[in-house]
Amino acid sequence: MGKIAFVFSGQGAQVPGMGKDLQEISKAAREVFERADQVRPGTTRQCFEGSREELGETINTQPCVFAVDLAAARAVEERGIHPDCVAGFSLGEIAAVGFSGMLTDQQAFELVCARAKLMEEAAQNNKGAMAAVLKLDSAQVEKLCESYEHAWPVNYNCPKQTVAAASIQVIDSLCADVKQAGGKAVKLAVSGAFHSPYMESAADGLEQYLRDIPLNQPQIPVYANATALPYGENGKELLCRQCKSPVLWQKTIENMVADGVDTFIEVGVGKTLTGLIKKTAPEAQAFKVENKEDLDAVAAALGV
Repeated sequence: MGKIAFVFSGQGAQVPGMGKDLQEISKAAREVFERADQVRPGTTRQCFEGSREELGETINTQPCVFAVDLAAARAVEERGIHPDCVAGFSLGEIAAVGFSGMLTDQQAFELVCARAKLMEEAAQNNKGAMAAVLKLDSAQVEKLCESYEHAWPVNYNCPKQTVAAASIQVIDSLCADVKQAGGKAVKLAVSGAFHSPYMESAADGLEQYLRDIPLNQPQIPVYANATALPYGENGKELLCRQCKSPVLWQKTIENMVADGVDTFIEVGVGKTLTGLIKKTAPEAQAFKVENKEDLDAVAAALGV
């Protein structure tokens, strides 16, 4: 058997009641939620009882998904499954950074709260939207975006799936262009044009925020969204760049496989990353863990 990687879910996967099952069966997961409530009172309530609308607000989404991601990872680890490396999709990268020991749990949670506030402010000041483009390769999406001053490919998810971000004024035209080119565009339920130049002010704010916070060396490799490579000495720069730079997810998975990973465990909410991994690296095993049933299944499959 090759290496095991944990991959942490991103914004958009949130659902009412998320994390409750893990909190009930895992001491390690409970401790994560308790620490989250110490930093941001009410986080656990929002995860377990919040409405879809409440959880859909960026200021709530990011801390709540972060808490569930980290709780799921700790529950899997508590079961005796230890990753050789980690990566997180968009918001999930902050959970991956925290899990790796680059920041303490408290520092990582405080960072994600600051990030959420900064990105929500940037989204309010620069009205944008996002759409997943299917059936076209990334080069075609790049070419379509070049026709507009305010449109960019921002998530390179897997073969034939790229997410584009654009201003509110041009998103519909871009989606029409995608259809004319033989593709399919699906608008995403997000509140801004994330991972685009519209997040420049959020990146600047994060730079200020991180200025006096020391980063530890990661205990295991953390693959960065912005480079698809493990973090090096430029950790703060990567954390700041991440919110305004494209997520190179397909390349990240390809690099992890090239480095010996053959088993991926998606920790957090949903199965989006599991699906993307199967399309990018069909030879690899991919599991998800968001509840007790999932946890039991992956433990049985890995013989622990």
